[in-house]
Amino acid sequence: MEIVGVHHVSINVSDVDEALAFYVGVLGCPMRDDRPDFGFGGAWLDVGGQQVHLIEGRVPEARGQHFAIRVASLDDAVAELRIRGVDVSDPVAVGSSRQAFLDDPSGNAIELHEVGTGSR
Repeated sequence: MEIVGVHHVSINVSDVDEALAFYVGVLGCPMRDDRPDFGFGGAWLDVGGQQVHLIEGRVPEARGQHFAIRVASLDDAVAELRIRGVDVSDPVAVGSSRQAFLDDPSGNAIELHEVGTGSR
């Protein structure tokens, strides 16, 4: 098997409209229009070269699960989100990279990740 990358991550959200207001309106993720009708609420979003799929359903208890969004400048991303009223942790170093965390309206953790020199 040759793995070529991550195509998408699916997360449960309690309210798709509220999640879209956050992911599209605040984070700036474009919504895709090619999601089939699965018979349950949801949406597909572009996040860089990958996708995040929102699924309307029970959100699991937080136990450290999260997904990371790579950003060009962590300081700029944190500042912009804080101006928009989003609670974001202070950036911290992880090896040569840096990260900060926030939660979406359903309580899903999102890492903002700035890749450091020599990292991928």
